[in-house]
Amino acid sequence: MAMSASDPGDISLDTADREAVLTALAAQLDAYVFPEVAEKIQGDLEQRMESGGYGDITGAQQLADTLTAQLQEMSGDRNLRLHFSPVPLPHIEPEAAPDPQDLKRQHQASRRRNFDINRVERLPGNVGYIQLFSFEPPEFAGESLAAAMTLVAHTDALIFDLRHNQGGSPATVALLCSYLFPAHPPVHLNDLYWSETDETHQWWTVPYLPGQRYLDKPVFVLTSPETFSAAEEFAYNVQVLKRGAVVGETTRGGANPGRGFRLHDHFWVFMPTGQAINPTTGKNWDGTGVIPNVKVPMETALDTAHLMALNHLLEAEPEGIARRELEEALPRVERSLQRARQDLIANLGGPT
Repeated sequence: MAMSASDPGDISLDTADREAVLTALAAQLDAYVFPEVAEKIQGDLEQRMESGGYGDITGAQQLADTLTAQLQEMSGDRNLRLHFSPVPLPHIEPEAAPDPQDLKRQHQASRRRNFDINRVERLPGNVGYIQLFSFEPPEFAGESLAAAMTLVAHTDALIFDLRHNQGGSPATVALLCSYLFPAHPPVHLNDLYWSETDETHQWWTVPYLPGQRYLDKPVFVLTSPETFSAAEEFAYNVQVLKRGAVVGETTRGGANPGRGFRLHDHFWVFMPTGQAINPTTGKNWDGTGVIPNVKVPMETALDTAHLMALNHLLEAEPEGIARRELEEALPRVERSLQRARQDLIANLGGPT
């Protein structure tokens, strides 16, 4: 292999390198969670190799892009992806214990981002708002999530903003869902089936929480096409269990977890080796995404959910200060939503 003359970040491939990557990929597909699909892809790869179908690909990034497109087209799985690295990849055993120094660095980086708990506040009308950019592991984010839930504990409705959330730990999804349900009986949230070990891991709400539970009050989850993986599970759990409404746009549609496999010094593949199975529906959101209860552009989702919360709270006919605050907040949020709609139309080039 040699660095590409036209692109310093790419590498030129010879026939031996290309065949080595393709052969390793075909073999590694044995670990794919859907064996029938794996066999179909393997047959296609072998046929193409025999007919010289990849002979015109001389760049490493081009090979990664081409194979990713083919893998996803044949499987319908957006998680199945071949990656190219211009830097040689290390040899890491999948069962190896994590390096303590690496864990320390990860925790420090996560802490600097406040564990991706980006905003926590009380919106007008006593509506809580929590914006999460990911679901960091509970050993990292658990205390901060408890603090966030404590800050919104006395609000009358709660909005979780997952529009820019790329996922993370299923254990943290279960932890945060636990705040929305009573301690007893526990609620069965999700199952993850792992094909490599033929085992199923069940996820339930937990009986003990360090913060106050948020019960019997309206909950809204904001979503977008960026919402992915564990963030989709949180939205799906809330929706299927009828604990709240999902507001925004259909999510990206990645339900099946997996891991990376090293194929070559410069190539690795991410491959789902597990399958999410919701105990209520018997299926998941893979490919389809989580479809909102209320479909609106992601740019207007927050104002829409805020307005829904205010109207819901007014229907309970509160009195005194609570009613005055709701009546004052309602027209402000309506104006904000109208401006957001006008801005969206203007950006799209439509009439205002």
